[in-house]
Amino acid sequence: MPKMKTHRGAAKRFKKTGTGKLKRSKAYRRHILTKKSPKTKRNLRQQEVMDPSNAKVMKKLLPYL
Repeated sequence: MPKMKTHRGAAKRFKKTGTGKLKRSKAYRRHILTKKSPKTKRNLRQQEVMDPSNAKVMKKLLPYL
């Protein structure tokens, strides 16, 4: 059986934690930041653990992560 290919777009967006969960960056932090409060922007900096229902699909795209 041939090797599975990693989905390169997904590989750039997600990282794996030590326990095997997927981390992702939060949305809404690219532009139009002037109207967002400093607290909102600060909270958008942290990465978030992905929801298990979405993580199951993403793990298929990232077989060697």
